[in-house]
Amino acid sequence: MERINSKETIKSIVLQLKTLLDEKGLDAFITVLHQELLKKKVRFPLLEYAAREMAMFIPEPDQLLITDHIIRLKEIGSQVLAGIILQQRLSVDFERSIAKACEYIRFGDQWYVCDIIGERILGYALLTTPEKTIPVLRQLAIHEDKWIVRTVGVAAHYAVKKELDPVFVTPVFDLLLSLAGTKDFHTKKGIGWGAKTIARFHPDIIALYDLKIASTDTKQWFRTKIRIGLGRSRKK
Repeated sequence: MERINSKETIKSIVLQLKTLLDEKGLDAFITVLHQELLKKKVRFPLLEYAAREMAMFIPEPDQLLITDHIIRLKEIGSQVLAGIILQQRLSVDFERSIAKACEYIRFGDQWYVCDIIGERILGYALLTTPEKTIPVLRQLAIHEDKWIVRTVGVAAHYAVKKELDPVFVTPVFDLLLSLAGTKDFHTKKGIGWGAKTIARFHPDIIALYDLKIASTDTKQWFRTKIRIGLGRSRKK
């Protein structure tokens, strides 16, 4: 598989894509995007750069149609491109961007789809607009789909690692703790990831929950993630 390591190469491809979209339309744009970006080995930061550049020239009314097409290509990079384009829309179309993220996560039906999209949309939203996003996460936490519940933990991991204001970490941990009884393998992975990250960066908050964590209502897998996170906190 051909590898692209150069930002200049990405710039050239993005310029070509802009011309194609303007002059030949959506089908030509998607075909070349697939061949020149998604079928090549490109590091995620370069794909994110490409997505931000594309979001600037794709007309707003067409953006969701284009992300739909990108997601249907089912390449790993599809999640990165669509995720960043949706991320760029959060400030102007929050609800629909979140809804699309959840739609794509369910469509992908794989842990990596959940994590790539979850970090870039739900995680970014939690980091930048926590007051608006925490109520959304509470709703997602009771969703029937395991991937949507998993993404609550993914979002927590991303936002806390990126220095979410500590005042919002407590309600996020409350939410994760409420899911500590889950039995689904994939859900446990996501929720545990978020809990471990909070324990690593905010052991003081974890200390406030000692009794609840020790409760029989809290499954051993959750306590194990907390212990691992606290261990990494002490090594910092």
